[in-house]
Parts: sequence; structure tokens; C-alpha cells
Amino acid sequence: MNIRVIFLLLALVAEIIGTIGGFGSSVFFVPLGNFYFDFYSVLGMTAIFHLSSNLSKVFLFKKGLDKRLLLYIGAPSVAFVILGGYLSKMVNSFWLEVFLGVFLVALSLLFLIKNTLTFKPTNRNAIAGGTLSGFSAGLLGTGGAIRGLTMAAFNLEKNVFIATSAFIDLLIDFSRTFVYYDNGYIQKQELTYLPFLFVIGFVGTYIGKFILNYIPQDRFRKISLSLILLIGLVTIIKLLLNF
Repeated sequence: MNIRVIFLLLALVAEIIGTIGGFGSSVFFVPLGNFYFDFYSVLGMTAIFHLSSNLSKVFLFKKGLDKRLLLYIGAPSVAFVILGGYLSKMVNSFWLEVFLGVFLVALSLLFLIKNTLTFKPTNRNAIAGGTLSGFSAGLLGTGGAIRGLTMAAFNLEKNVFIATSAFIDLLIDFSRTFVYYDNGYIQKQELTYLPFLFVIGFVGTYIGKFILNYIPQDRFRKISLSLILLIGLVTIIKLLLNF
């Protein structure tokens, strides 16, 4: 099998931007991967890719974890990522891609227009955010933006925010990897890319952490949201042309 080098380079860029922007790499990785592989293969690769990137985030940003959010966001996230993962097998991949494109456009526009949008830091909102982000991660492959918006309400220190989010994501990825494997999303092709994606996850996170020290997160957040909007629009246009 020929390894797609450009795809791996884009995965590295997705990891760097995802680390700096605080949304996680999957919001970029999933739609970019769809240009090279079928949607279900990308879901399988995303789970594998995220395991390595989140392990590295937990290690590099080990400034403490917020145990309250681990419980109130992490527990429902794990439960609903399993549900979303199994439901993904029951929905036609074309409509999942349509849903993903619309989801990315709507989410990015919401954050760009309502840049001060926040939730109240309550346990109920934490559980709701964890439920939605987990379900989205299982069904569409990405849910970090929803979790990021939920966690922002709790005004965490930057390193605690990233470490806590990464630990929750690690639990999500560990759970959905088994679901995706059972669904048949992780086979020889996906496993071939495993060592490359594992290394990229660590390298991309390290570079992102280094850049984060020099770039204001708010400024880069706008750039990241604009890229998400563009990727979402390109995804929708591609689907319309192929319809």
C-alpha cells in the first residue's frame, strides 16, 4: 500500500492548529481525511490518531487536572461516544458527511459571530456539554469544539484546561476505538498508518505547545474558526458536486 505523504503532512498541520486553537485536531483531521479515504476509515484513523495526541497533551501540559470536570463532562462523554459510534454504522456515510459539513459551518459561524458566547459553570451544563460532545465524537468523529465551549465557562488556567480536555478526550478515544473496531472501521489500511499518526500526534502537540507560548490564543482562535468554516464549506461543495 502506498502511504499518502500529503495526507500525513495535513494531519501534522491539523494537530498543530488543533493544539493552539484549543478545538482538538479532529475538527480539521476528519474533513481533510475525507478527501483521501472513505468516511468510516477516517473515523477509525481519528480514534487512533487522537489516542497518541491526547497522551502527549496529558504529558506536556501536566499542570493538574480538574477532577470535577473529569466526572461531570468525562462520564457522559464516554457513555454517549459509544452510542454515537454504534449509530454511525446505521447511517449512510454520505449523510454523515453532509451533517459534518453543516456542523462545521454552523459551529464556526456561531463562534465567530458570538465570540463572547459562554455557558454558566453549572454541573447541569457540564453534563449536557459532555453528552453532546461525546455523541458528536462518536457519530461524526469530532466533538472537541463543543467540549471546549463548555469547559471555557469554568475559567480554568490554560494548562489545566488543555490537560483536562485531553484526558477526557483520551477516555473518549479509548472507548470509541473498540466500537469502531467492532464496526469494521479499523482494518489493515488504518493500521498501516498507525505508527505515522502516533508520531505525528506527539510531534504536532509539541510544536503546538511551543507556538502557543508566542501567539495570543484569542487571535489564533479566530484564524482556527475561519479555517473550520472554510473546510466545512469545501466539504459541502465537494458533496454537492458528487451528488
